[in-house]
Amino acid sequence: MSETLTSEGPAIIPVPDGVDDETADQVSALYREGIVAKRDAFSRAWASQLAEDIDVAFAEALARPNGAVGRGPKRYYVEIHPEQMRGFVELVEHPWVRSLCAAVLGPNYQIVELGFDVPLAGAQNQPWHRDFPMPEETRRDKRLSSLAFNATAVDTAEDMGPFEIAPGTQWDWSEEFDHDMFPPRSLYPRYEARAVRKFPKMGDLSARSALTIHRGTQNLSSNARPVLVLGVIAPGAAGAEKHDLAVSRPYWERLPQRVRDHLDCPVVDVLEPIRQKHTIEGLMMGEP
Repeated sequence: MSETLTSEGPAIIPVPDGVDDETADQVSALYREGIVAKRDAFSRAWASQLAEDIDVAFAEALARPNGAVGRGPKRYYVEIHPEQMRGFVELVEHPWVRSLCAAVLGPNYQIVELGFDVPLAGAQNQPWHRDFPMPEETRRDKRLSSLAFNATAVDTAEDMGPFEIAPGTQWDWSEEFDHDMFPPRSLYPRYEARAVRKFPKMGDLSARSALTIHRGTQNLSSNARPVLVLGVIAPGAAGAEKHDLAVSRPYWERLPQRVRDHLDCPVVDVLEPIRQKHTIEGLMMGEP
């Protein structure tokens, strides 16, 4: 193990006063493990609708320049606008989502990203990584300032390249991390020893720190494994500039005020397709 690795979390987990016991337990688990889940958060009908919307958006993105970005061989990421997902309001208004965001990120949390990962048949193992460099408030103050929520559009099977995560590694930091995101191969045994493969079903929902070291694994099946991503940050946290979330004026006017309060994005007369900016160069070739 690298002698320069630091991996200590906060001595006291910052659970806000007044939250219910379930939320307090989820915040504590998130700070310890880097990931938590809510089984059967949605119906299978909701997840089937999500799968349909992802299929439409993915086909459209692949048909235009910069519509999708590679995250490794046979693996893509696409950002979309909220109105491209029929279940968007149900997602962001889910009590588990709202309570966890408020408890971890504060009552004025901001929704900044909506997209999906698609590992196709033949996708390879990714290198172990985090999704962006560790923010200073996390390294210095041991405070999480963002959350990534995931919802699968299919029942995940063993051969479909399940998501693999190393719990508790959201605090790992070393100058040896390439681009502050990719641990050196000398640390791989640490992540392999901690690795847990996740097999969510349609309707399940998870929340994680995108700093927790993870990877997508090899898809040996003949099926794609699309997964929705909702990105939420604390006010003032870095990350919003990497995304181009927008809504049309008619859609904005139909949104509940409580959703508008957390959706810090342009309201436009003409909604343009997103040109993907959140490229992670180190993932393009798969595992070294």
